[in-house]
Amino acid sequence: MSEFFNVLTPADAWGVFRQHYHPKTTAEVMATAQALDRFLAEAPVAPHDLPQFRRSTVDGYAVRARDTFGASPGLPAFLEVVGEVPMGAAAAMRLAVGQAALVHTGGMIPDDADAVVMLENTQRVDERSIEVLSAVAVGENVIQVGEDIAAGQQILPAGHRLRPQDIGGLLALGIVEVRVARPPRVAIISTGDEVIPPEQEPGPGQVRDINSYTLAALALRAGGEPVPFGIIPDDKSALEDAVHRARDICDLVVLSAGSSVSYRDMSVEVLSSLGKPGVLAHGISIRPGKPTIIAVADGKAFFGLPGNPVSAMVLFDLFVAPAIRLHLGADPFGAYKPRLRARLARQIASAAGREDHVQVRLEEREGELWAVPVFGKSNLIYTLVHADGVVRVPLDSLGLEQGSWVEVTLHQ
Repeated sequence: MSEFFNVLTPADAWGVFRQHYHPKTTAEVMATAQALDRFLAEAPVAPHDLPQFRRSTVDGYAVRARDTFGASPGLPAFLEVVGEVPMGAAAAMRLAVGQAALVHTGGMIPDDADAVVMLENTQRVDERSIEVLSAVAVGENVIQVGEDIAAGQQILPAGHRLRPQDIGGLLALGIVEVRVARPPRVAIISTGDEVIPPEQEPGPGQVRDINSYTLAALALRAGGEPVPFGIIPDDKSALEDAVHRARDICDLVVLSAGSSVSYRDMSVEVLSSLGKPGVLAHGISIRPGKPTIIAVADGKAFFGLPGNPVSAMVLFDLFVAPAIRLHLGADPFGAYKPRLRARLARQIASAAGREDHVQVRLEEREGELWAVPVFGKSNLIYTLVHADGVVRVPLDSLGLEQGSWVEVTLHQ
């Protein structure tokens, strides 16, 4: 049995990986309305101003602001009402001195108007005149042409993940199709003689497959397209066959490897034989997840993750998810998962030279948010189920004190 032969810190492992891994983003065109959570392959530009006409933000009367100056409930301004601007139509009338036009929220205002008086700040005198009870300033209650976005302005950057509001913003400009990054195909290979499909009843020494489904869901959340390869027995030739098939049709390959040293040896041998440069890291100075393998062969990325589900999830978030985002043209360590600050409810001990990732649940106590460590072995899936996020203990730290403020990376 061999020991780890190239243990790196997480930062060094990522640095070496990036020296050898340079994926290219490939684009495809799709309907904007269907592009939620897809990553833009190019930065769209506004084809015209938005809005394209001056609009009222309230129900009221379009006026010339100077005609209302000094108006108050005790000394109102009297204005002649010359008409109503119908919704969805142009404002055809013009305003002379002392005139106003009835407008509605979102409607166009006449060319001569430069403000809108809210309806509740007016009082009808008769069918043709109103009293204005409060003065308005130039531009008050009016959205100007191009105030939302100007023609030629970049709307969103390439690599941006489209949110619901982004879909609305693009469609408001008539952009009904967008060029988005094609999701990289992520092979998920689960291994182990003891692993059986979830629908089967486990016998003595058997466990249901967890990682295939957890890792596939994580790949999907990160923007990839998971491709399951099923459960592979602890046999080198079977593993070689699965890895070669995955390499041929996928962009990244993730092995949920056995946790024994002998099985790690098998995974290292298989990944080392795929091509140059080969295995880059065999062991990461992290807990949980030290028995991790990172390799690049002929431009494709391979990850051998520990079989324990907590370890597998931590390492996926640290390495696989950022690699997926590289394919999408996104910042690999951008706002992939939300973060917040909380106070630590219990002391966390650590060892220098090792980066610890501790699962926590969140509790509100007297108006403050607290992170309560969820201590459990890395092979217990409910350590993750009961956790809301994870706290990182830095490499050069001996731990974190109870009551200290920590950053919690939330599970989505």
